[in-house]
Amino acid sequence: MVQYAVTLKDGDWTVFSEGQPVAAGLSRSAAVQMAKDLAFEAEARGEAVELLIQGYYGEVSRRLTGSADL
Repeated sequence: MVQYAVTLKDGDWTVFSEGQPVAAGLSRSAAVQMAKDLAFEAEARGEAVELLIQGYYGEVSRRLTGSADL
């Protein structure tokens, strides 16, 4: 399973892949789009994906896709 996350870090929206930052200093909408694009590419390769997206007020939404044995 591959994990992507969008969080607010040090005042900037950051995209993480497997816990490592891949892009920072983005608007929230750009960060969410990048994470969704990365998740789509991983799904196309047949990988299970966990996508975590932080909202403006700190709440986190979680989406799992892929294998049923997650």
